[in-house]
Amino acid sequence: MVGRAVRRHCESSGDFVIAYDRQSLDVSDPDLVMQTILANKPEAIINCAACTDVDGCELDHERAYAANRDGPENLAKASEAVNATLVTISTDYVFDGKKAGFYTQEDTPNPVSVYGRSKLEGELRAQAAHPSATIVVRSGFIFGKGGTNFLSTVVERARRREKLKAISDSFGTPTYAWDLGVRLRELSQLKHAGIFHVVNAGDGTSYEEFARAALDAGGLAGASLESVEMDSLHRPAPRPRNSRLKCLTTPAIGLPPLPFWKDSLVDFVTLGESWGVKSEAGANG
Repeated sequence: MVGRAVRRHCESSGDFVIAYDRQSLDVSDPDLVMQTILANKPEAIINCAACTDVDGCELDHERAYAANRDGPENLAKASEAVNATLVTISTDYVFDGKKAGFYTQEDTPNPVSVYGRSKLEGELRAQAAHPSATIVVRSGFIFGKGGTNFLSTVVERARRREKLKAISDSFGTPTYAWDLGVRLRELSQLKHAGIFHVVNAGDGTSYEEFARAALDAGGLAGASLESVEMDSLHRPAPRPRNSRLKCLTTPAIGLPPLPFWKDSLVDFVTLGESWGVKSEAGANG
């Protein structure tokens, strides 16, 4: 989902893009990563590879750490070898969710799941391997075209008249994949090493509130949507109850806030095959 958004935005901006899927480049293979980067010598590498199945990570530690810890480290070492900037995506799940307000870069990570711990290890190892040019981007509640998560599929499922359940007591800051892709490219150009929190503007929301806003945008306000509490689902992996993010750094380097999440949600629901066009026009305007 994010990889497609990044590729499309970068190509539309005139960049020469080489994009890999899991079959063509396994980021957990250090020799293959180094060989590939040395052969192409990119100016910037944007790492969208990850194991994002939170419950799957809890059940398969090895797979989680291979993608989320070893992958960023391997890419950072290869980036250092060709003097390239590395932008690697991390997660709001590096925090434990006990804070009432927004998490900023000043807050100490304390992940509660294998997914969160593996992503934090990826942050630390990538920064250690290439400290001068590694940009860590934490994001969360990501939705967009091609996504398979609840946020991305709620409207499609409602149109199929499925009965939906949405969590009312878990909160985050929604992030449109297209807007995230635009910001990832901007950060790669500015080359400010460090940690950035990238989410759409607004105070954040719950899964339930997001779902109802999405259904409203799609003209499906009457769809069946049951409100449930997070603990009632008994999922294998614990999750932070609040993982809302705010960035302290982007205003200082001249980057404006991303669009309000409800505006980007309307774009996502209504644009269809023209995905990204309105957001890109707004970003470049």
